[in-house]
Amino acid sequence: GLRIESMELIPVILSGGVGSRLWPVSREAHPKPFMDLPDGQNLIQKTFLRASRLEGVVEVLTVTNRELLFKTEDEYGAVNTAKHAQGFILEPFGRNTAAAVAAAALQLEAIHGPDAQMLVLAADHLIKDEKAFAAAVSSAMALAADGWLVTFGTQPTYPETGFGYIEAQKDAPLTGGLKVARFVEKPNLETAQNYVSAGNYFWNSGMFCFRVGSVLEELRQHAPDVVEAVSKTIESSRLTSSTKYRCLALDAEAFAQVPDISIDYALMERSSKVATVPCDIGWSDIGSWNAVSELTAPDENGNRFEGEVLSHGSRNNYVNSEGRLTALVGVEDLLVIDTPDAVMIAHKDHAQDVKHIVNQLKASSHTVHLLHRTVHRPWGTYTTLENGERFKIKRIVVKPKASLSLQMHHHRSEHWIVVSGMAIVVNDQQELMLNTNESTFIRAGHQHRLMNPGVIDLVLIEVQSGDYLGEDDIVRFEDNYGRVDK
Repeated sequence: GLRIESMELIPVILSGGVGSRLWPVSREAHPKPFMDLPDGQNLIQKTFLRASRLEGVVEVLTVTNRELLFKTEDEYGAVNTAKHAQGFILEPFGRNTAAAVAAAALQLEAIHGPDAQMLVLAADHLIKDEKAFAAAVSSAMALAADGWLVTFGTQPTYPETGFGYIEAQKDAPLTGGLKVARFVEKPNLETAQNYVSAGNYFWNSGMFCFRVGSVLEELRQHAPDVVEAVSKTIESSRLTSSTKYRCLALDAEAFAQVPDISIDYALMERSSKVATVPCDIGWSDIGSWNAVSELTAPDENGNRFEGEVLSHGSRNNYVNSEGRLTALVGVEDLLVIDTPDAVMIAHKDHAQDVKHIVNQLKASSHTVHLLHRTVHRPWGTYTTLENGERFKIKRIVVKPKASLSLQMHHHRSEHWIVVSGMAIVVNDQQELMLNTNESTFIRAGHQHRLMNPGVIDLVLIEVQSGDYLGEDDIVRFEDNYGRVDK
């Protein structure tokens, strides 16, 4: 085989899932990978760090939604000490994992050649044993170098019915792994118990390792429609490079033609070249609030609390309430998740069913599945404090040296009051410097822009008034983040 040390490895982080079972903390504009865990890091930061610490890494490539680029970049920036390159592939909308893997493989082949290896990771999974993970990756790389498509099979610790399983061939050991006989769908309890006792069944962790040339060859054989449609998309897409990272923004019209199919169905279940590396790495997909609750230690009554909680005669509950006091009296086995604009209470046995509420919200025109009360923008955040008949009050936080787009509203005027920091404001033809406790008034129809020239956050209160206060009443003239109206 090849010497592993000389091989180029590119971890590919797939960050597309919404995590609807973790509502109301996970929302479309603030999905599961960005959820803070008890230790203060979120899942995407943990995945990025785990990936960049591996041997032989030359680049970390992230495939994510176009809307989440700036947020992802911020999260990486907060923890990134590595010196290797970063790439992004931006999807206009989700098209499942086969499309994401094909796009990554095609781009990596063009940049690093067919012998480079890609390690596909989910942005929102947790792995507790990093040493065992690194060892599993090096076994996987050795197999991938020989042309195998490698999966990571997690040792099942109990008969889980929420995961798919990998059945390994008992009589086909490979160096560092096993040949895969087949993939099996999520089983019922009795079947899952049989799998666990059989000993050659593993949880399908959704992580893969391939030689770039091999995965493209196999995709062309088993899912040619996916590769062709993704190739066409890349041809009509824009590739930009800055000192910080390389970015491929996929063309929406072409990407809409790509089949919506998972890498498991499109390739892994059809190929005869699939191997698995059995591993015990403390893996969890953090698939529900039950899994999140296990990250917090229980007290003597089995309660696990995040935030300020008082409890009387209550057992085995999980409360996540950062913003206000929660009190439990005489209840058991509940999940209580509190956010500023929504509270979710579920029985632990029904943790998987939270997604049905999200579906109801989507069907109504409620935005609580989409946005938090605080919304992240490339330049900072805004929080809606009050929303009245003809007025809206927001707290706006602008990062140091950042600026909003030069814009105009037809239907509303705005008062801006600086609470802390300093602002440079363009208001119609004037440019003003506002210090703490100073304000300005912007009439409807006037072009305006807000900038933070300082080194600390600029915090201001915006009072909007007018007959229509929707976020879509905005005409952008210039924007540092490429969001200008054509």
